Amino acid sequence: MTVALQSLRKFKGVAVAITLGAIGLSLFAGIWTWASAHLGNDVLLPSPLSVLSTYAELIADGSLAKDIGASIFRVFAGFSIASTIAVPLALVLAYSRILRGLVMPLIALIRPIPPIAWIPLAILWMGLGDPPSYFITSIAAFFPIFLNAFAGGTSLQQEHVNAARSLGAGPFALLTKVMLPSALPMIVTGLRIGLGQAWMAVVTAELIAAQSGLGYMIQISRLSLETSRVLVGMTVIGLLGAVMIGSLGVLERRFIVPWNYPR
Repeated sequence: MTVALQSLRKFKGVAVAITLGAIGLSLFAGIWTWASAHLGNDVLLPSPLSVLSTYAELIADGSLAKDIGASIFRVFAGFSIASTIAVPLALVLAYSRILRGLVMPLIALIRPIPPIAWIPLAILWMGLGDPPSYFITSIAAFFPIFLNAFAGGTSLQQEHVNAARSLGAGPFALLTKVMLPSALPMIVTGLRIGLGQAWMAVVTAELIAAQSGLGYMIQISRLSLETSRVLVGMTVIGLLGAVMIGSLGVLERRFIVPWNYPR
């Protein structure tokens, strides 16, 4: 009986959330339609129907799928590079006080530099195309992942370390068997933030240093005053980013840190 009541309450909560979301989106679409009709200029603000028509055109000719594929690949490439470097480095620095003293001043110096400031150097070093986008995306995703993983590593309780050492654990075992599981919740939080930063950075990089992708589509459409295409690119970026971050959250709750959530 209790399980049935919990399921019913959960279903009602989901239904309420979906209903409220639908009402909010409908209100937004209504305001958008009114503003577009009031301005009477599709270059300034096309109507939702015009944007939907542009969606259909871009889907039909296959160009939208190509740009989405290019952007997603760059996001995952940069995100993977950042994750592969940031998590091990953060845990090693959390473990070693000497390495922490050597590397953390450099991290503190580079961290405030925005990813867009690296674009000129990325173009000089790598030219145009995909490599600068990988570099900029990885820079953007690196610091959220690193800082959260480092915070998770340094929050490890000393008695856990002492217990592992008393059982014969060496440095590698401490890192992989004790520190990594303890830091996982913070690491996953950093991954979610880093993925969002990677999406923002890849669009910025594509605006300047790429010849494909959603950012490139937005830039070309802006130059040709095709505002409906600009809005298509913006909405696709929002939808893809929300889906990817939400999917990572689902995986987090299901597989990585189930002990943080009620079953």
